[in-house]
Amino acid sequence: MLLSKLVCERTKEAPQDAKIKSHILLSRAGFIKQVSNGIYTMTMPCQKMSQKIQAIIRQEMDALDGQEVLFPVVMPREIWETSGRYNSIGSEMVRFKDRADRDMLLGMTHEEAAVHLANHIVSSYNQLPFMIYQLQTKFRDEARSRGGLIRVREFTMKDAYSFHSTKEDMEAYYDRMFDAYYRIFRRIGLKRFIDIKSDSGMMGGSVAHEFMLLTEVGEDSIVLCNDCDYRANMEVAEGVINSPANEIKPLELVFTGEDKTIDEVSARLGISQDLTCKAVVFAVKGNSEEIVIAFTRGDLEINEAKLKKVLLKDIVPYDGGANEILACGNIGPVGLDNKIITVFDKSLENINSLVIGANKAEYHYVGFNFKRDLPGVKFVDVSKTRDGDACPVCGGKLRVENGIEIGNIFQLGTKYTKSMDMTVHGADGGEFHPIMGCYGIGVGRAIASIAQESSDDKGLILPMSVAPWQVHICPLRLDDESVKNKAYELYDDLTKAGVDVLFDDRNAAAGVKFNDADLMGMPIRIVVSPKSLATGEVEITVRATKESQKVAYDKALDVVKDIIEEQMQFLKG
Repeated sequence: MLLSKLVCERTKEAPQDAKIKSHILLSRAGFIKQVSNGIYTMTMPCQKMSQKIQAIIRQEMDALDGQEVLFPVVMPREIWETSGRYNSIGSEMVRFKDRADRDMLLGMTHEEAAVHLANHIVSSYNQLPFMIYQLQTKFRDEARSRGGLIRVREFTMKDAYSFHSTKEDMEAYYDRMFDAYYRIFRRIGLKRFIDIKSDSGMMGGSVAHEFMLLTEVGEDSIVLCNDCDYRANMEVAEGVINSPANEIKPLELVFTGEDKTIDEVSARLGISQDLTCKAVVFAVKGNSEEIVIAFTRGDLEINEAKLKKVLLKDIVPYDGGANEILACGNIGPVGLDNKIITVFDKSLENINSLVIGANKAEYHYVGFNFKRDLPGVKFVDVSKTRDGDACPVCGGKLRVENGIEIGNIFQLGTKYTKSMDMTVHGADGGEFHPIMGCYGIGVGRAIASIAQESSDDKGLILPMSVAPWQVHICPLRLDDESVKNKAYELYDDLTKAGVDVLFDDRNAAAGVKFNDADLMGMPIRIVVSPKSLATGEVEITVRATKESQKVAYDKALDVVKDIIEEQMQFLKG
């Protein structure tokens, strides 16, 4: 590819909304151009990266006996109503009417389409197991698009769906897919990634794992143990929280005036926050009159994902509504309206004497004891795990890091085959619902993750396996016939040898060419100049290590091929 013909504008400045490295560099290198909020055009370099990532994914999916399909982008309402998700998914799913006034939607995921395809075509246990997958553009109307390609509304995704006759077979295949994901992420050049247990969310199912790239700009919080392999998403992470030791005291109503927050009440009473009880109020989504109050220790925070799993209901923050029935700032577990749903975090269970709200303006209770004053309460884990909590496995110290989700896998069970009435004939003559697994990787997010992790202050440092071009030729002084002829000859020789080459054919200064080469981040740079040709050599630099070597011109092809082979083997592990 000739750089002068490449539709890809490189700039010194990034867009004003670009705050993180991957967004800044992909924009400055001209790989992406924003069309709208969370919607980007990928230029040729980014598209070539995407194609190479997709090729690696296809190889790994095909090795698992995957069958590539292509599901429709647009689907009718009826398919999603059978699964129950047409109404349960919110505004992130785009709904519209076609010209015949039929309700349609844009596919943001394709479990329903996978079951629709398999239903009736697959009718016997002898046809199980099988896996179908696709690489396709999807649209999800994200409320919080950010970070360039990290969180977008339109995106290319690999999603795969497996069908099994037994739970054991599902679990065995899940493990194979788990291993394949590790191979994929290593092969595309990611380094600091891990797998973690996660919440299945709207996908459903009982077992789920996310693959996370650990990075300070990640929006997901990941809990890791310093002493063992325990790791989990904050949504499901558990930590051991020791209860503070204090004496049992009599229950007493005390005046606390306008002090309502945990900070204010604990300061007024001269106690630590871990001896107070915090009340966090929610409403069931779609029914503002159905109130939920989650109680936890005053120094902790409620984990909404855990709370939703306990309630089996979606919730939103409570806004008070038209009929205020709570003494906000003084809410406690005693004397609440019995229509209110209450949930108690396990951090409260063994504290002998607590400060709680009195459900009366300007008053709190001190000396509250659950076993004595509110017996029979069931305690559950609904608080956020904190940095420094004890590991639930080994007792070691937990730490919290940020991460970007780069892939996920789910054991879906029969959630979709049952709701959509997909059955197959079993060996015993009866019928059963196949057990499903679901497996996703976002291609654009993988590109952003590579850019975030593999870069420096000058630009991208792209892995050999997914770089748009493996070699970037920078001839200096193209007005010199010897430089021009040798540079083009080398370009032709490399291209004929199957090497992807970007050729900077511009009559630009050396500094401009070198800056663009560093910014775009191809793995190998070759400089052809009058000075190097005077000794019959070219200069070859490896972008990742910055190591340069003078190589005889007629040996350059062999040296480049050796570097490519060495880096590709390293990525394969």
